[in-house]
Parts: sequence; structure tokens; C-alpha cells
Amino acid sequence: MKPPAARDLVAGTWEAAGDTLDLILENPATGEALGPAAASSAERVERALAAADAVAGEWAAVSAQERASILEAVAAALEPKVAKIAALESFATGVPIRQTLPLGMIVTGSFLLAAGQLREGWLTRALEREDGNATEVHLLPWGPALCLTAWNAPAPTGAHKIANALAAGCPVLYKASEYAPYGSQLMAEAIDEALRAQGVPDGVFQFLHGGPGVGGTMVNDPRVRAVSFTGGAKGGQAIAAACAVGHKPAQLELGGNNPLVVLADSDVDVAARGIVDLLTTLNGQWCRALGRLIVPAEMEEELVAAVVARLGTLEAGDPLSEDTDYGPLVHSRHRELVASQRDALGGTVHTGTAVPEGTNHLAPALVTGVPAEQAVEEIFGPVATVHPYTSIDEAVALANGTVYGLEGYVFGADTEKALSVARRIRAGEVKVNGSSIMSLHLFAPRPAWGHSGLGEEGTAETLRFFTNPRVVGVENGFALHSREA
Repeated sequence: MKPPAARDLVAGTWEAAGDTLDLILENPATGEALGPAAASSAERVERALAAADAVAGEWAAVSAQERASILEAVAAALEPKVAKIAALESFATGVPIRQTLPLGMIVTGSFLLAAGQLREGWLTRALEREDGNATEVHLLPWGPALCLTAWNAPAPTGAHKIANALAAGCPVLYKASEYAPYGSQLMAEAIDEALRAQGVPDGVFQFLHGGPGVGGTMVNDPRVRAVSFTGGAKGGQAIAAACAVGHKPAQLELGGNNPLVVLADSDVDVAARGIVDLLTTLNGQWCRALGRLIVPAEMEEELVAAVVARLGTLEAGDPLSEDTDYGPLVHSRHRELVASQRDALGGTVHTGTAVPEGTNHLAPALVTGVPAEQAVEEIFGPVATVHPYTSIDEAVALANGTVYGLEGYVFGADTEKALSVARRIRAGEVKVNGSSIMSLHLFAPRPAWGHSGLGEEGTAETLRFFTNPRVVGVENGFALHSREA
């Protein structure tokens, strides 16, 4: 597959991105160098900021019902492009096409869900006072919004942010990760085409390339009034600090060193299946992947053997092949980082997947014999440590023994007992007997605890993030201390 030449969309004009970064992109499946990553020029970034600022009032004035119709038109324009977007995401990230294709439903679904919320009137409500007067609550857009995504699933993640920001009435500045811009660029082209057909003014949606330099420029610019970021903890901390100084809201989904607690009554084969799923989905490169396996001491050897056997059945290869279960990591730099973090743990590495030579593949692995206090940081890859326990209290303490709190998992045959353990785990979402990449419920929030993020994501929560309430009503009252003249 030949990736498209990097172009950005600024103030209604598509042009070559202009600058490059000190990063040579690769085909993860072959290791072939593809050329330097692109970056939008400083002049283009400034024009994009100015264009978003200039059109903010006009876009905010468009009615919610009109915006809903526009978002539905965007979804229709994206639908025939989803398969190509998924293929480009697979090519760039190494994630097997069998995973990127199902995730493609998020690309169109995000715009339809946001439109549906607008049609249901989620941006306004009325509260009746005792005197019969109504108090109106209007959720109004902050202004230009910056949407930043990581490289593991940039188009689906970006679609969720973009759709909700546009629904709220915010002009959008969208920058995908410099490691995987291709699918996002195709998605941006389709969005732009649909918006133009609906008569939406230039500057309402813009797409840029670049790394932390481009992103940092926009985060720190006062014309950006809200920032939604999915990525690493270091980048999230910098964004949080900048947003605090600028008095602007930040929505941050960051890392997670996620625990999976196996209870003593668990079926070993069922638990092993969940463990392998969580270790290898998106090739282990996702914020909700397995980080720490917490297992009864008496089951450790049997369960690790079952996981290794199941890893041995995975077909590792070209991510664009329908036969591939497990693909390469996104870049040789990242593969080297994950391998070095794995090796620095010490302990014993257990793996069963045969991976091809000359690619960015790294065999998924469990690591035993690592003290819990040395396994507190996230490894953003297919590596998890194993920690035996002798009591439920110890298992819960191990699960909560990190600064992160994004996702947790519990496996057990007794569902009620498993739920009781799940309720004690400090994480935004805790799943019992499941390993899907999807949330437990479409309308449940996706919160984060500790260093895993700030604020909530979700079908309703992300729309609300891009708004701020204004309360209006007739009071017909005066301060108690006032005297009538």
C-alpha cells in the first residue's frame, strides 16, 4: 500500500504540509522507511488558529437542528470511505485489519450519535421555579477546540472528538499523531467535502500535521478555548499545565497500567482467553491493555502455561491480511522501547507466538518474578507482569498499587463475588469476565482516576465537555438587605 502525500487543511485550502520532523516513518510490516513525518508550517498553523477564531461566532449561531443535519451528512459521506480508512490505519499502525475494520463503525457512528443528541435537545433544558417562572440552562460552545489523538486508533478516536466538538458549536482544529496520519487525512478529506456541500464556512473544520511542537503551539494559543487529548502521560501533564494557565478545559485520556484479577474459581481456559485478548488487542498498544496479571498463587503456573499455549496459536504477520491475528508494533523506535522496558523488569519472560524476522513484531509476553513495586509504570505494548496473591485483600491491594486508574478486569465463575471484587478496584471502568475493546455501555461514561486522565469521555460526556452552561431566567426578587426607596 502506498500512503498518501501529507496535506493539511487550513482556512478551506488543502496544501502540502510544508515542514518535516526528525522522524522517519516506517511500514511496520516490513521495516521499510517511508520518509520523514510531516508537520504543518508555522505560517499555516497561525492561519488555522486565526480562521477558527474568526468563524467561531458564526458556527455557534447555527441552530442545533441544523448542526444535526450537517453531522448526518458527514456520516453519510464517511460511510463509503470507512474500509479505506481502516486499511490505512492498519498499514500505519500495524494493527490487524480484522480489528481496524470493526473499529471503523466508530468513525460514522460518532457523527450519528452526536446528531441524535442534538435532535433530542441535549443542549437545552428548563427548570421550573416555585413561582412558575422557568430557569433556562443552555449548553454553549467554548469556542475553537483542539482535538489531538494518539497513533493506535487515530481515526476512530478523532471522529469521536470532532463530531462532538462540531455538535457543540465549536470550530475544530484536528491533529492526528505524526506516526499514523494517513487514515485521519482521508477522514478529514471526507469531512471537509461534506461540510462544503452543506455550506459550512471555511475554518469550522481544519486538519494539521506535526508533533509536540505543532500541538504545543496550539494548546498554548489563547484562541484555542478547549483541548481534548488522547495520548501519553507526559504529553497530558504538559497540556494540563498549559490549560490551567490559560483557564481552558482539558479532557485527557492518558495511560493505564491496568490490572486483571483472576479469582480462584475461574476456569483457566476462559481466563487465558481474556488475558491473551487484553495482551494483544491493537498489538498491546492501547491504554486499556493488560498491564498486571494478578492470580492466585496456586494457579500461577497453570494459568501462565495456558496463556503461553494460547499465544502459540496466534498467526503473526502482515496486518493487511485477513489471516493475521497479531501484527507489528507501530515503529522500530517503539519496538525497541517496549523491549527495553520488558528486559529492565528482570524476571522470566514467557511467550509462545512465533513472529517474523525483519519487521517491527515483538512477541507478546508475560513476565513472572517481578516485585509488584517494580511494575507500577505502564508499558505501552504487549507485555504484562504476573503477581501471585494469597487473599482477596492482597489481590485488591495489588490491583490498586499504581498511580493509574483507567481500566480493570476481574475473572471468576461466581459473578456476584467477581462483581464485589470489581467494586473495590480504583479505576474508571472495571469489567467482569470480558475483554472487549468496547465500553460496557454506549451511554456509560469513560472516566479516569489518578494519572490516567482528567475529566470524562463518553457519548454524552464528550459533547458536554465542549460546552459551558449559561443559566437565564426571571427572578422577580431583590437582595434581602435592600431598602425600598
